[in-house]
Amino acid sequence: MNQNSSISMKGNGFSISEYHDTGKIYQKLDALLSLPPLSLKRDAMDRYLKYYEEKCPKSKEMIQRAMNYIPGGVQHNLAFNYPFPLAFTKAEGAYLYDLDGNTYIDFLQAGGCTVLGSNPEPVRKKVIELLNTCGPVTGLFHEYELKLSRKVSELMPGIDMLRMLGSGTEADMAAIRVARLATKNKYVIKMGGAYHGWSDQLAYGIRIPGTKHLESHGILKNCFKYTQEFYPNRIKSLEKLLRRNRARGGTAAVIIEPIGPESGTRPLNREFNRQVRDLCDKYGALLIFDEVVTAFRIGLSGAQGYYGVTPDLTVLGKVLAGGYPSAGGLGGKKEYMSFLSAGIAGSGKKALVGGTMAANPLSAAAGYYTLCEMEKTRAVEKAGRAGDRLTKGLCQIIEKYKLPFVAFNQGSICHLETVGTMLLDVNWRKPWKIPGTIKEAKARKHVMEEMGAAYMAEGIVTLAGSRLYTSAADTDEIIDEALTRFDRIFSKIETV
Repeated sequence: MNQNSSISMKGNGFSISEYHDTGKIYQKLDALLSLPPLSLKRDAMDRYLKYYEEKCPKSKEMIQRAMNYIPGGVQHNLAFNYPFPLAFTKAEGAYLYDLDGNTYIDFLQAGGCTVLGSNPEPVRKKVIELLNTCGPVTGLFHEYELKLSRKVSELMPGIDMLRMLGSGTEADMAAIRVARLATKNKYVIKMGGAYHGWSDQLAYGIRIPGTKHLESHGILKNCFKYTQEFYPNRIKSLEKLLRRNRARGGTAAVIIEPIGPESGTRPLNREFNRQVRDLCDKYGALLIFDEVVTAFRIGLSGAQGYYGVTPDLTVLGKVLAGGYPSAGGLGGKKEYMSFLSAGIAGSGKKALVGGTMAANPLSAAAGYYTLCEMEKTRAVEKAGRAGDRLTKGLCQIIEKYKLPFVAFNQGSICHLETVGTMLLDVNWRKPWKIPGTIKEAKARKHVMEEMGAAYMAEGIVTLAGSRLYTSAADTDEIIDEALTRFDRIFSKIETV
């Protein structure tokens, strides 16, 4: 752990108040998967779908026009919602407002990156000042690159230096290239089910562990020659791969989401990150934490600060610019970050990275002032308390209606599993079962889409109907109102 670790812990709390009982969560998740998915009663679902026709006509008309110019009608996967995407015109604090004037409680929070809440005024004012002076981009150095990089290195134990990039996907790509240069090894091992962007090498085993290349359409299989996956919490399986690789070209890196794949959808045992750290040291591989979601949301020192485990490289994404565009970066120890030296620095081999819009003044300034405001207002703890209140309330409603649903949280990252689509397993030892698993996943996905539509019709925006991010803008009153709406939905579940 470097000298920054003591700084990062001082005065900065975490959003996780109590670590979950991982074993009990998996028992409940297994029980959920053992049952056919429960749906809303048909008449209730029809009424919810009627909401879209009656209350969202402007959104529907705009999406129909958009489909003539945009594949699928939207530019981002998170924007697609069943039965059709809604067009949003305003975001403020804990709320979103659509084109038709409807108001929603926002538990999407731009995919988790706005811990302060959407469009916070103190940050917006500073961004406007910047736009009035130098504009969003110059293509040259700006002081906010230094301010943000220094701030991040002060907060996060594993980051001595930071290289800003355009996205989390780019940062993951850079991390792999740095790891191979630093170790001179070939293989990269990832945790199955995790999402590390959509680059060729890492689009492997995404969403559901064991899928390997099944979800990687348009990518040649030989791109995965040196990419491997292991199942969450199976430390012996990871060591087996590391041991085997030692005789075949070595392992350059193990890359994981430190709270579990898909933002903790499959939660990890408390000691797991420490075990992975020890194995990486034993076998000469770099440990990469993908903190695209967890950085500054679990704590200002990230998940690495919470777990007390220092990675060699840290991937940052959308949160780095506080919800503003062109947000991503790779941080790490100086000895490894030297492979990312830009311009005239250094004469050795450098990892190939680029990005004209990376580290633009707008993104750097927004990120810097977001972190300053989060530090000043203790936003992480506030968001975490909201997550605890939401999860506790969801558990009570689930118990009230005797449903098999599962709710748990890692601070302000909340999970509501009503279907369990991404909790299925693909077993390559029984290949004849794989088509059935894929078919079941598609069927469960449709039920999840309907649940998400019901949430939206009740004025609750979630991520794919199964993940909710709370923010510092979520007051007790807002959380309680959301729970009232969830209660209305769960009372309409078909249980017989």
